[in-house]
Amino acid sequence: MIKVFLCEDEFVVREGIKKNIDWAGNGYEFIGEASDGELALPLIRKLEPDIVITDIKMPFMDGLELSRIIRKELPFIEIVILSGYEEFDYAKQAISIGVAQYLTKPISGDDLLRELDLLRDKIIKSKEERALKEQFRKEMEENDRRERSELFKSLVSGDSSVTELLEKAQKLGMDLSAMWYNIILLFIKSEHHEIEEYSKSSVTVDERINEIAYEMGCISFDRDLEGRAILIMGDSEEKITDTQNDMIAKIETVLADYGHVRYCGGIGKAVNRLSRLNESFEDAGCALANRFFVTGSGFYRANRHTGEDRMTDASFDMSNIDARRIDKNNVTKFLKLGNLDEIPFYVEEFVGSVGSDAFNSYIFRQYIAMDVFFAVSAFVEELPPRKKTDAITEVTKDSLENVESVKEYISGIIESAIRCRDSIASNRYMEIVDEAVKYIEENFADEDLSLNQLASHVNVSPNHLSTIFSQQTGHTFIKYLTEYRMNKAKELLKCTSMRSSEISEAVGYKDPHYFSYMFKKTVGMTPTNYRGGRESDEEEG
Repeated sequence: MIKVFLCEDEFVVREGIKKNIDWAGNGYEFIGEASDGELALPLIRKLEPDIVITDIKMPFMDGLELSRIIRKELPFIEIVILSGYEEFDYAKQAISIGVAQYLTKPISGDDLLRELDLLRDKIIKSKEERALKEQFRKEMEENDRRERSELFKSLVSGDSSVTELLEKAQKLGMDLSAMWYNIILLFIKSEHHEIEEYSKSSVTVDERINEIAYEMGCISFDRDLEGRAILIMGDSEEKITDTQNDMIAKIETVLADYGHVRYCGGIGKAVNRLSRLNESFEDAGCALANRFFVTGSGFYRANRHTGEDRMTDASFDMSNIDARRIDKNNVTKFLKLGNLDEIPFYVEEFVGSVGSDAFNSYIFRQYIAMDVFFAVSAFVEELPPRKKTDAITEVTKDSLENVESVKEYISGIIESAIRCRDSIASNRYMEIVDEAVKYIEENFADEDLSLNQLASHVNVSPNHLSTIFSQQTGHTFIKYLTEYRMNKAKELLKCTSMRSSEISEAVGYKDPHYFSYMFKKTVGMTPTNYRGGRESDEEEG
């Protein structure tokens, strides 16, 4: 049905148009009326008709002014002007606004219908194009997020040539040409939610940070459970620093409005080559590891351990050590919330921030290794199902030989524990996707079903759900939903006598024209042809 709204100040004329035309019988839905433009405008904004029929001369707000606002705010609405005035100036203004039809009063119901019918095909085509663009946008949004994530991994891995990186970025509409680069890594979580849980405020914050990055000429990348990365580019190191500081100030201003959100930012070092971006990333990663050592929010730089000045056991003084950094609760915190990719950064920050020379002492290396061993063993023992501590490598003399051997030992047992944790979590992810699929099956007829709505239902962040849904099903959410709807439509076409318009609404498409278009695009034929000719083409459109 094409929706029609009427704006006419003469009551008799308005009633005549409304009641003397068989709107439904001619494929139209009369959805509202108003006596002037001022009263009509809020109703038009709310109802979003396909056609607005309006008089020119009305009190408070005339038809031309109403038309100007409609064309600016709701350009998809077709406007038909009725006027008893035949002066050329009115018609000229209407044409300049973009009015579809300029008709003079009086006009019969049949004549008005003929004029509206001339707009029908244009409206249907326009609605199909808008719906198709929205479908494409949703599909591309998910694909784009994944491709951007893959690009960022390539940028910081150091495994791709500069030419390859520039080509990948260009395909995503990004220009990575600059003289200087830096990376900020940002991790945000609600104090009231676990890391992967759905939080409307976190989603809002994430969107606002993306806007800030875009406004400042930077590029934002989603890193799923590891947070977000922002690539800063500039003509000089000073320019990079200025942009970085401005961005941090703006992000902190946004986050200040959400008292229950805790955040940690890791600031990398500026580099003058794209091929050295991995150095900036490593520094930012080490700095971000501070989230496992601190309780407050803030942005940090990495603490680098040089290991140049040696300390003997005789001169070793525990009072020189920052005890907050060696609290095994910090290890447990990382085991619960950290990821495999973060292990090198966590260990590097841990070693670098405890004290520049502490790890040169054999006694201290032994103390730290044993402390981490007990923390890891306790963590693994509590995992469901319970694990034995002998799954974790015990401390040996070789593992205490020097700073690097201790770092390697700590990294190794933490990795074993996290892999054990993730193997259990993978079952949880399967349960989440199963629940998401069940929700889709029960709510596919809801035209407004979205990734955010689904994420809220299964209590997982939209970005995280998108990732695990694709991994488990092999399809993006949008593609899966579309194919499910089309399969249901095929079932209804073959097994019922429902009209195409009824099937369209039953599978989540209010517009039967768009449903028919999507069906042909997905299945390769129209609903009529699929059914076998039991329904006429005219009923589809």
